[in-house]
Amino acid sequence: MLVLDEQQTSRALPWPELIGAIERIFAGGCVVPVRHHLDVAVPGERDATLLMMPAWIPGEYIGVKLLSVFPDNHLRSLPAIFGTYLLSSGKTGEMLAVIEGGELTARRTAATSALAARYLAREDAEEMLVVGTGRLSLNLIQAHAVTRPLKRFRVWGRNGEKAAAIVAEARALGYDASVAADLEAASRRADLISCCTLSNEPLIRGAWLKPGAHLDLVGAFKPSMRETDDEAVSRAEIFVDTRAGALSEGGDLVQPLNAGVIGESDIRAELAELVRGDAKGRSNASAITLFKSVGAALEDLAGAVLAYEYASRGKT
Repeated sequence: MLVLDEQQTSRALPWPELIGAIERIFAGGCVVPVRHHLDVAVPGERDATLLMMPAWIPGEYIGVKLLSVFPDNHLRSLPAIFGTYLLSSGKTGEMLAVIEGGELTARRTAATSALAARYLAREDAEEMLVVGTGRLSLNLIQAHAVTRPLKRFRVWGRNGEKAAAIVAEARALGYDASVAADLEAASRRADLISCCTLSNEPLIRGAWLKPGAHLDLVGAFKPSMRETDDEAVSRAEIFVDTRAGALSEGGDLVQPLNAGVIGESDIRAELAELVRGDAKGRSNASAITLFKSVGAALEDLAGAVLAYEYASRGKT
């Protein structure tokens, strides 16, 4: 049985291959039961979340991710997300691999966003704004740079030192990155805005979005969380990773739905429909597009299978 730590998991999930694996699994053939999403009280702090996410490809692989999200872990200088992925044979049930779940989650989340941007962001997008300074920030820069010809990257965070640290990491990897001191100004310039926060209040305002912008929302994963205001949602052509997940868990859509700002018919497509060609992406060059992702178990399975097969070939 393989056991992959954080570094081995990262090396086993190169961006082009991971984006391709997620595209293939969204095209069909994966069984995805409803995931378990449980609130866990943490005395004196915000509630944590326990996620259990199963999926399988009949006769091939079975997997389940156990993930915890502790939003106040930054107070202890710890990552907000910890997790483990268990991959088994779909023929015998034999355990094949134990994979570090935090790195798997970060990379598959960023890869899914980049896959969506392939259909939704303008082909000439050059400037990206990352809103948030957690584990996902650098991953989103790397993944989106695979699917769009991005040249400039800006990073905004409530903590300027953390934003500067992400920028330094990005620059060390060869990206033209800088800190965005003014969120509104950076938003107005950006061709692609990717939000990866645990915010309960809107950060991006619809009035700031320029024609042709693509808004990628991956952070807020509870109905109480939100990264954008009603105007951003109402101005945009809306797409989701899965309707079932985004319309029940993503506060950026759940709240305006409940308020009557948008209706379910305003969701133009989910990612599987884009991948299969059953739906079109952005309607024109000046449209504002929005992709809301709350994560789906098939994304984890795609990444876990890729990591297992990649590591089995001795490439880690």
